[in-house]
Amino acid sequence: MRRVALVTLVVHDYDEAVRFYTEALGFRLVEDAPRPDGSRWVVVEPGGDGPGLVLARAKSDEQRARVGDQTGGRVGFFLHTDDFARDHTRMTAAGVTFLEEPRHEPYGTVAVFQDLYGNRWDLLQPAGH
Repeated sequence: MRRVALVTLVVHDYDEAVRFYTEALGFRLVEDAPRPDGSRWVVVEPGGDGPGLVLARAKSDEQRARVGDQTGGRVGFFLHTDDFARDHTRMTAAGVTFLEEPRHEPYGTVAVFQDLYGNRWDLLQPAGH
C-alpha cells in the first residue's frame, strides 16, 4: 500500500501555527521534537487516515515569501468532515475566517476558509456522509 503520509506547510512561527491548527482547527499535535540545527520537527494531523502536516518554519527570504501563498491563491488543502455544521460552527467560534457561506454542491457541503497565514482550505462534508 502507498499513500501520502505528510505534507509540508511553511509557517512563520512554530508555536503560533501549532496553536492555530490544534485550537482553531482541532488537529492533534503528533510530534514536536527539536532538531540539531535549531529547527523543530512538528507534525499535526486532523485524525483519520489522511496525511498529517509538517509545520516547517521558513528559513530564507524565498521561503518566507511563500508563507500563506503556497498554492498561488488556489484552495490547496481539503479538510473532510463527517459533520459540516458541527465543525463550521466550532471553527467560526474559534476565529477561523471563512471566505464564503456554506454551499451545497453535488459532491458535498463545502466552504472555503483561510488558515492563519492566508492559505485557502475547503471544509468539506462529502455527499452521502
